[in-house]
Amino acid sequence: MIRSVLKGCGSYLPEKVITNDDLAKFVDTSDEWISTRTGIRQRYMAAEGELTSDLALHAAEGALSDAGLTPADIDLVIVGTTTPDRTLPATAAILQDRLGMSHGAAFDVQAVCSGFIYGLAVADNFLKAGQHRNALVIGAETLTRILDWEDRNTSVLFGDGAGAVVLCAEESAGAKTDRGILSTYLRCDGRLNKLITSDGGVSETRSTGYIRMEGREVFRNAVTNIAEAIEVALSDADLSIADVDWFVPHQANIRILNATAKRLGIPEEKVVVTIAQHGNTSSASVPLAFDAAVKDGRIKKGDLVLFEAMGGGLTWGSALVRL
Repeated sequence: MIRSVLKGCGSYLPEKVITNDDLAKFVDTSDEWISTRTGIRQRYMAAEGELTSDLALHAAEGALSDAGLTPADIDLVIVGTTTPDRTLPATAAILQDRLGMSHGAAFDVQAVCSGFIYGLAVADNFLKAGQHRNALVIGAETLTRILDWEDRNTSVLFGDGAGAVVLCAEESAGAKTDRGILSTYLRCDGRLNKLITSDGGVSETRSTGYIRMEGREVFRNAVTNIAEAIEVALSDADLSIADVDWFVPHQANIRILNATAKRLGIPEEKVVVTIAQHGNTSSASVPLAFDAAVKDGRIKKGDLVLFEAMGGGLTWGSALVRL
């Protein structure tokens, strides 16, 4: 069978860093209040005029270089984002142009914080179907553009950044020891769409609006939903938690990360945590954390890596990948 093998990864963070102490100068908060409740110490902010496609381009170029490929080798570009450059066209189309590509397909996926996982699953199925050979999947966000800085329930959480991976279709034995994506699982419960939302939109208000969130209800749903996604992905691949070398979760809240790991019996030393440095970068958080762990040598070829995310919708999902 065909497997989607992860051949390279890359990431990008803007130059400007905003610490909790920086936020406390204009938001009714403190470093102690933010760090104890979320685990966040700082986040990055895109510069004036720096767009989501700019961040995505840097991450994509890093992933291509890591994979030893060029844009000419790629025939599918998927960008997971909640903060596109424009209402239209898709940021993926803008990125495709900036990569010098005029071939293949390019489109965005909007699943909020689950965007990268959704994009990974979509790309995997296109590659397994034989419709594309090499895919570039990116999670990229400029979330600071849609924050209400007077709302400390959301303004302290989010930051900007981008992460990318390159997937290549390769023949495999069809065994659970194969390299590549072994399983993916996606879910959405639209009844909960108001738990993480914006107070504006193109059709509703002709504006983007600001992020709004019911934190307690999100937390209440998070651990259960994430655990379900992980258990199904493992079951579909005929594997167990004990087989997993690294758990790379969406960096939403340290309490959610810890509660999920505890519920599933994942040792703390196997969990990749970057929330203190990056904050919540929505669809970019999983590939950002993954790239950090690859670059520092923790995650190596042959390791079994478990990705998961949950975001507005509510959406959630998981992916099991052997490098």
